[in-house]
Amino acid sequence: MALTAEIAGFVAGLEYSLLPEAALKVARLGFADCLGVMAAGAREPAPQKLRQVLLPNGGGQGAGGGAATLYLSNEKASAPEAAWINGAAAHALDYDDVGPGGHISAVLVPAILAEAEALNASGADMATAYVAGYEVWAELVGRERGHHHEKGWHPTGVFGAVGAAAACARLHRLNAEETAHALALGASQAAGLAANFGTMAKPFHAGRSAHAGVMAARLAKAGMTGSADALEHPRGLLMAISPHGDVDRESPFDPVGRPLRIVESGLSVKKYPVCYCAHRPIDAALDLLRRRPLAPEAIAGIAVELSERNALILRNHRPETGLAAKFSIEFAMAAAVLAGAVGLRQLTDDFVRRPEVQGLMGRVATRTNTDYDPEAPGYSRADKVWIALRSGETAESAAIARARGHSSVPLSESELWQKFESCVEAGDLGLDPRPLFERAIAFDSLPAAGALAAGGKFAARR
Repeated sequence: MALTAEIAGFVAGLEYSLLPEAALKVARLGFADCLGVMAAGAREPAPQKLRQVLLPNGGGQGAGGGAATLYLSNEKASAPEAAWINGAAAHALDYDDVGPGGHISAVLVPAILAEAEALNASGADMATAYVAGYEVWAELVGRERGHHHEKGWHPTGVFGAVGAAAACARLHRLNAEETAHALALGASQAAGLAANFGTMAKPFHAGRSAHAGVMAARLAKAGMTGSADALEHPRGLLMAISPHGDVDRESPFDPVGRPLRIVESGLSVKKYPVCYCAHRPIDAALDLLRRRPLAPEAIAGIAVELSERNALILRNHRPETGLAAKFSIEFAMAAAVLAGAVGLRQLTDDFVRRPEVQGLMGRVATRTNTDYDPEAPGYSRADKVWIALRSGETAESAAIARARGHSSVPLSESELWQKFESCVEAGDLGLDPRPLFERAIAFDSLPAAGALAAGGKFAARR
């Protein structure tokens, strides 16, 4: 049996009763974190531009039928439109979680939430769909031996379309043949360029993938077909996007007898609203500065060692906007020194343009290596920071192998709640974060998706 068919059979046969608690725990984390960052990003330019174009006359059921909620408000759109807008909102601040090959929840949760609300599906259905989407996404990413960013791909936009197609196919309970068509249709919508990092196009990628997944499943259900080997064909998705053609298209997909990928890899929750490639150096710098506070005027220069691939992604060396600064190691170091934090308050155009920020960014240099960590593709085995002082002395950080919030170094329940609360408050949607968080962290027990999606209705402040 070919890879596309094998994956489709797995998705079609997945049941909530078969899911281990460890997998459900990850799905709950993904939903809770995503809802928080989606609320925080709802008013950002990217989702609002999408809303302006997709809903020129304001909210409503929309052309697709089956109304779904926009970013936990009382506003409605068709499910495909809601998935698109909500996906952009979830990724707008680059504060969303990270899994194998990209920002998994920012695509899967908006797609699942919108379509589940339109279908009146249960929380258990949503959890099953999330696991299905995660497994497909991670399986495809794991078959590539190179680094997609080197070729210019944004993996979230590429694999997200297929993962969301799998998730929505499961929500619709498509059979294996229909699911294979949905995967093929998702694969033909896969896109996203790394050159667009630091602009509104990057969150557009996540939203577009969520929309693609909804549409792929709906079209497959309606009888639209795709290639039965769209993933593994020599001109299929895996080969088409492979930087050097070094991709496994032949090995069978056989999840029996091994842990689910969602259990093996989990999710990494972001502590900082910037590209994940910068998180380990930020941890290193902040730890160093806590141990030895340094005045900015005493600093002659800062050196950061990280992988060659991550340095390539952190492409903006002298950003002048908050969006561009999310992909700048120079800004991350300057904010750590000048503010003692790299958070939403620092990711503003005004802060980025401050003369002292711009000046310190000019004193940051990078050292790259290709000593890649086999357990963290694209990352070096550890990142470090050195701060050279005008006195001639150099302060050196510890080597950081895993960022705080990584699946192996998870945030505490208190830290997760603090992030969620701050995100909901930043979104200024009039929501009470506590009941919303409690629903999100136990979403699979809810009888219907609407109880989670309509945050404004069920969790509004009185």
